[in-house]
Amino acid sequence: MNAIKITSTAILSLLLGIAVTAYAQHEQQDQKQDHPEQQQSKHEQAKPQQQHGQQQQQAQQQDQHKQQQHAQQQQRDNEHSQRTQEQQRVQQSAWQEHRSQRWDSDHRNWQQRGGYNGYRIPDDRYRGYFGQDHGFRIYGLPFLVVGGYPRFQYEGYWISLVDPWPEYWGNEWYDNDDVFVTYANNGYYLYNRRYPNIGIAISISM
Repeated sequence: MNAIKITSTAILSLLLGIAVTAYAQHEQQDQKQDHPEQQQSKHEQAKPQQQHGQQQQQAQQQDQHKQQQHAQQQQRDNEHSQRTQEQQRVQQSAWQEHRSQRWDSDHRNWQQRGGYNGYRIPDDRYRGYFGQDHGFRIYGLPFLVVGGYPRFQYEGYWISLVDPWPEYWGNEWYDNDDVFVTYANNGYYLYNRRYPNIGIAISISM
């Protein structure tokens, strides 16, 4: 009888030990299964933070690029402004140097100069852009000083003054007044609409 009890107790202990061992193994497996999920969760949490950091870095780089572009544009604008002011001074100086003190005695027409021997504007171009009906302003047109004389470009032709301009014209007539080019009396002349009876002898070139 005692032997039976001892045997039953041993069997029960053995079964209990097997159950405990199986439960412990099951818990370990569950922990192992839970651990990758925790790692994945941590990785998913870290991913938005990394993206946010990359976005901030890209935004900073874009801001720096914009600031550099703005600084470069300001520098170009300043250089352009300086060049424009210098050009204006050169133009004003060239025009003022050719202002007549006594127009009646200082100027000469093309007949007095022996006739015009320069470039002739084709008739179709002349009818389209020259003559009394085609006025324009010199201001803003390409400008050069050649041999001390003012020269500007209009409709692809360079127009050079060979006569001084009358002393009673406005100080800045070349910026403010409408002018036109016409061919008369064997030569080309520049007229100011404010003083339509006075023509300045000019030369045409390409």
